[in-house]
Amino acid sequence: MSEGTHEATSPQQAAAIVWPPSWPRVLDAHFGAPRPGGYRATPEDFQVEEQLGFEPEGQGEHLWLWLEKRDLTTAMVARRLARACEVTQRDVGYAGMKDRHAVTRQWFSVHLPGREAPDDLEARLADLPLTLLEVTRHPRKLKRGVHAANRFRLRVTGEALTDPHLAERWAWLCHHGAANYFGPQRFGADGRNIHRAAGVLARGWRKRDDREGMLLSAARSYLFNELLAARIEAGDWATPLPGEAVILDGSSSQFVAETVDDSLIARAERLDLHPSGVLWGQGRSVAQGEALAREQALAEAHPALCDGLVRAGVKTARRPLRLRLAAPRLAPGEGEAWFSFTLPRGAFATAVLRELIAHPTLSFHPPRQGPEQGAADASTAAVQ
Repeated sequence: MSEGTHEATSPQQAAAIVWPPSWPRVLDAHFGAPRPGGYRATPEDFQVEEQLGFEPEGQGEHLWLWLEKRDLTTAMVARRLARACEVTQRDVGYAGMKDRHAVTRQWFSVHLPGREAPDDLEARLADLPLTLLEVTRHPRKLKRGVHAANRFRLRVTGEALTDPHLAERWAWLCHHGAANYFGPQRFGADGRNIHRAAGVLARGWRKRDDREGMLLSAARSYLFNELLAARIEAGDWATPLPGEAVILDGSSSQFVAETVDDSLIARAERLDLHPSGVLWGQGRSVAQGEALAREQALAEAHPALCDGLVRAGVKTARRPLRLRLAAPRLAPGEGEAWFSFTLPRGAFATAVLRELIAHPTLSFHPPRQGPEQGAADASTAAVQ
């Protein structure tokens, strides 16, 4: 973000990142720490449905497939579709990566100009836990990030169900929103990705070291979470600061609030807009005043990561500090509770869950084995 740089840190110094981090929950101050709970004991306990926000046109060079997958990564499905349709992987598109240890529904596109899909396409995919739900056409390839949101339906079990404040916790999040943390999936088991990112950035990032940009993403996500954690500790994570860049709910539109008046505060309380944090990179921050000072403090605390991202050439961007849960629903059951809600693309359901239950993977600790273990591990992709 800053045009200036700090003295480069050695890989040995960069590896000193403390893991797991102590990123606070919002609701601890209201209800105390949540009780232990289980989630994602089976893929069926973690259901995700992609919401495009538009309909395929029904004609065009690209075959669009609405698929339900179980215990598969999005990349696995894309590779098999390419092979089944006899095209290159570049000809297959999808809007976002979805969790592996889950049952998820999402769109894929395959570039098939002038020809139909193989008649036996379903048979070619029959060995996979995959169901073809719909086939249509569209003039364009499905590109990353074009979808609007993801709908989640999550099963929670364990001691957390005996928490007398569980329904109050849920109601609070539905009314006030949740902290928009990047989830533990982004950092890998035991923080492996951020440790690797620190070493690579200290040496100087190269494309061949990070083909998919995973390490750059981990570093930016870590810095964002650090900034959000500091705002939560200061008690102003949901309230715009003077000079804050605020983002309108449900869109990428933003503006700088040079002054914070009663009208702006009221809009924030209604969840019409949200304070934002920087995703570090090249280019000056649009934030001003007190909001900019918070970002400068982040750079002073993590000079190696910040300067490494600038040298890597990634462009600065912004992300809301808060999430609004759309169409929330709680369905209690015998020994279980189902939580349903919709989040914008790029948001993590685990950011909501960690406010409701205590679980090793939700506290950014290394995964533990056990009957209540959620299956989140290094092979789990971020839901986008």
